[in-house]
Amino acid sequence: MSVRAVPDGEDGDRRARMFLTRVVEPGDEVAGRWLREHGAEDVARRLRDGGRRLPGVTDKRWAGLRARAGQAEPERDRAVAEEAGVRFVCPGMPEWPTQLDALGDGRPVGLWVRGRPSLRMWALRSVAVVGARACSQYGAHVAADLGAGLAERGWVVISGGAYGVDGAAHRGTLAAGGATVAVLACGVDRPYPRGHTQLIGRIAHQGLVVGELPPGDHPTPSRFILRNRVIAALTRGTVVVEAAYRSGALVTARAAQRLGRHTMGVPGPVTSALSAGVHELLRGDAVLVSDAADVVELVGEIGELAPDRRGPVLPRDLLDPVAAQVLAALPAGGTAAADAIARGAGTTADDAVGRLYELRSLGFVERHGDGWKLTRQAMISVRRDRGSC
Repeated sequence: MSVRAVPDGEDGDRRARMFLTRVVEPGDEVAGRWLREHGAEDVARRLRDGGRRLPGVTDKRWAGLRARAGQAEPERDRAVAEEAGVRFVCPGMPEWPTQLDALGDGRPVGLWVRGRPSLRMWALRSVAVVGARACSQYGAHVAADLGAGLAERGWVVISGGAYGVDGAAHRGTLAAGGATVAVLACGVDRPYPRGHTQLIGRIAHQGLVVGELPPGDHPTPSRFILRNRVIAALTRGTVVVEAAYRSGALVTARAAQRLGRHTMGVPGPVTSALSAGVHELLRGDAVLVSDAADVVELVGEIGELAPDRRGPVLPRDLLDPVAAQVLAALPAGGTAAADAIARGAGTTADDAVGRLYELRSLGFVERHGDGWKLTRQAMISVRRDRGSC
């Protein structure tokens, strides 16, 4: 796919922003302020041609940016992008997801996008699923199940393409024939991690691979952290599946909270360090979710409600209240007289006898001489219930 043709004025801004992705780091708010106050073309010209230093940086920092600008080859980046089927999307273009503007001066200079769908349209109905790289089998299962469940409900799943929870969420979505977006901390033409080359290729074929860095650029620890703000800003909400106290997934969740997006967490064992960060989120403003239905109820439209959560309906659940009281008044073992059962149930002896015959017809009790007792099956059920109290 080639870069979209645009009018001359917009093309000048877009070319300048393509150049600047090679010069300034993602999330640089000083550079973001320059873009807002001076425009991309003026900032690019000063950096490239040695113009007057812009405010907010030292001479040393300006010299470093100038050195980067001297090494940049925007036309080569454009050619490499076209060859790899990558386009450049920036503010003001129809495909730009305007929710990224909530990042203020820290919003991306632009985004390199690999894949056919419209990023703007997909991001409108999207959820982030993130979590531990070294996740447990439980975490991988939950993430894949969330991805598949969200896909089946028509939601786009956005994650970071990493090992662990990210990869499981992407795979679950793809397996369900759904839409997924991987936001990378490197050039979108060089999959990272290398072990996910095939997965990221599948995502690019069926969905979208997105990044702030130009073709061929490499990831760094700081770029991974800054990438997370894009995941948070693109989506309506972020779900964290397993995260330790120090986790990039928590960075994403906290960015979502600052942006006023929904923040959700899937609980895990209290003994697991991998769930400690999620539980800390849940002690704050995050919402506990257990499946895709819970997520959609929170981030979706009015009426997209999760089903009521309840156990199986048992035969005794269908008894009227008085019959249930009579049944509860029978001893777990041995027989009891009708008047004793009546006292325990808080009703009259005649009423108790009538209810006992009703319960016998339903298979709950049986008569032994002048006494009544629970049937074997009812006795097992009563013991289970009393043992759970």
